[in-house]
Amino acid sequence: MSSMDSLRIAAVAVRFGMRASPLRLLCYLVLALITGMVPVMLAWFTKMLLDRLGGTATHNLTLLAFAVAGTGLLGALIPHLSRYLMAEYSRAVSLATQDRLYAKVNTFNGLRNFENPEFHNQLRVAQHTGSAAPVRVADSAINLCRTFITTAAFLGSLWTISPPITLVVLVSAIPMLIGEVRLARQRADAFVNISSRERREVFYAGLLANLQAAKEIRLFGIGDLLRTRMRVVRKEADAMRRSLDRRTVSLEGGLGLLAMLVSGGGLVWIVIRAGRGELTVGDVAMFLAAIAGVQGGLSSAATSIAFAHQDLLNFRRYLEVLDTPADLPEPAKTVALPPLRRGIELRDVWFRYSPDRPWILRGVNLFIPHGTSLGLVGRNGAGKSTLVKLICRFYDPERGAILWDGVDVRDVPIAQLRQRLSAVFQDYMHYDLSARENIGIGDLDRLDDLDAVRASARLAGIDDKISALSDGYETALTRLFLSSSGKDDGVLLSGGEWQRVALARSFMRKEPELLILDEPSSGLDAAAEYEVHQRLREHRSDRTSLLISHRLGTLRDADMIVVLADGVIIEQGRHDSLIHAEGEYAELFRMQANGYQLDTAAAAPAGFVLR
Repeated sequence: MSSMDSLRIAAVAVRFGMRASPLRLLCYLVLALITGMVPVMLAWFTKMLLDRLGGTATHNLTLLAFAVAGTGLLGALIPHLSRYLMAEYSRAVSLATQDRLYAKVNTFNGLRNFENPEFHNQLRVAQHTGSAAPVRVADSAINLCRTFITTAAFLGSLWTISPPITLVVLVSAIPMLIGEVRLARQRADAFVNISSRERREVFYAGLLANLQAAKEIRLFGIGDLLRTRMRVVRKEADAMRRSLDRRTVSLEGGLGLLAMLVSGGGLVWIVIRAGRGELTVGDVAMFLAAIAGVQGGLSSAATSIAFAHQDLLNFRRYLEVLDTPADLPEPAKTVALPPLRRGIELRDVWFRYSPDRPWILRGVNLFIPHGTSLGLVGRNGAGKSTLVKLICRFYDPERGAILWDGVDVRDVPIAQLRQRLSAVFQDYMHYDLSARENIGIGDLDRLDDLDAVRASARLAGIDDKISALSDGYETALTRLFLSSSGKDDGVLLSGGEWQRVALARSFMRKEPELLILDEPSSGLDAAAEYEVHQRLREHRSDRTSLLISHRLGTLRDADMIVVLADGVIIEQGRHDSLIHAEGEYAELFRMQANGYQLDTAAAAPAGFVLR
């Protein structure tokens, strides 16, 4: 990172801090400047007091004693107040930067960034370092100001005693500055490698303590494997830290030895001069305080610069996330989305997730008439879920268009399009929230409308279960958090019950014009699946719906069934016509149907008796 880049990022970091809490930062700066003057004032008052005590003039001794005591008291109190102000400032900046980061994340309308490993890694670094970096940069800058005041004042004091010694001290500080900056660059380089291993360590540790993973870890006995891998990456990170620590000890030890040689030589010189009567006892005290102050100040400045450099690198990653362009651009000139009256059309749609990856959809042409149900069938990887992502506009087609009553969805505000949709995704979410919130977030305007929530739950067949919980709809569907009363009264639902909650969530949206159901009953038993599909038939009877399921029996009453293979439509028609066509659909349907044929003579394995 160049010097200009460092200055630019530092200016941005300071602006972040000023916007978050300008008064606290200003007060902290004032206290820092006072702190910088305290050691110099104390040294001068001490020199004057010692000179008075060693001479014949004893006037103002009491005043000087009070000045020394008062300055010492000031020096003792200010650090505590400074720490409090910095803690308050840090909290304000952390809140502001975190909020800004996630505000940016919420502007990503699609999924491309979230499914990009490079961006995901960048986001993780920003989450862990972005909020702290502006605070540390501001603290380093203020420390440099304080150090400059202290060092400059002590240099002036040292110059009055011996200009040659002052020059020697300054020259000896040059290797210190060069060495610390070089060490800072090494720390920055090591940070990336260490942090990647730390994230892997956290990943393995999270698995070992994860409730969802606990069953498989114990069943397959992989706990020791994960623990071993965690130890390996931890040891790799520790080896890198150890190497860096050794370089730090070598460099700083050598620089410390140089500093002691300079200060020791200066001490011998000033004691000789004082013995000749050329300098007073106060001069000796001032010299000792000044040389220690100058060397300490220069060392502190070098350290502040080094850590500021590392913090700026971290903050740059945060800024890179903020500068990430929109994954799905909003239209420059918007078109109102008409009520769905004719239907939704996919016209020559081509899509792949990146230029170096294969096509997922290849020239798909499909029309979903208004008020009809369309079943989507295909083997794994055929492109079914990708097609759903395009209709929801989580991605845009690379070629072709998706039309809503003739309007290209790319010309419509994204939020307006999604307000017309409701969906149950195959990978539906389990939110660690209350039952009411888990369902109600399907329509935020009715989040607190318990009647609407219960109506959706009844439609999904989960109302009786939730109503019977200890706190009804306010029961937390998680065991991660304690309640406000400190009790562990959350509950865990079964997979099928969670699927019903997800269905209820999709039913919360008022009158969606397109209902997307992606494997809506995959986690249900046969009776529950039958019940749910009966309810779904009633719910979607007067609306356009897209149904995806590997259980083909649930799609046989769809108005139209489309079969996808290798990103193209190879068959479409109603269930009966597709069966008679003897194509892919008929083959898949018969394979499933054969699984339900029970030949008792042949079905019972050896050793089993069917009764």
